[in-house]
Amino acid sequence: MKQTNSEFATLKPLLAGGLVFALVGLFIDVRGTVTQEQHQSHHEVCQGTINSQVAISREQLAQLLTVPERDNKARVRDILKDPYCQLPSLQIRAGVAADREVYPLAFDPQARLVILYEGDEYAGYRFSF
Repeated sequence: MKQTNSEFATLKPLLAGGLVFALVGLFIDVRGTVTQEQHQSHHEVCQGTINSQVAISREQLAQLLTVPERDNKARVRDILKDPYCQLPSLQIRAGVAADREVYPLAFDPQARLVILYEGDEYAGYRFSF
């Protein structure tokens, strides 16, 4: 089937409009429109006292990465010292309460390291951005 010139002429503006719309969408930074309040709500709320002097260095982070899971909590605390704050406890595995501590990164103020403990054992970490 061949398209006639009139069908092609009708289709041309639709294609051009769609292309312009797609290009505008690529250039708009939607993340830039997120307010600071919305960004902060992404982080969970700290409980207890907040130690605003805490920020871990790259060296401390590198040392932490050598600590195997299920090692003693005291070993992690020797490396990272006191936390910035604590997050509410949660239950990862059935019957085991998990405590979480937060450490801001000195080299990236928007990122936080969250350490997970089960009892007196180090259970892992995650980054929160």
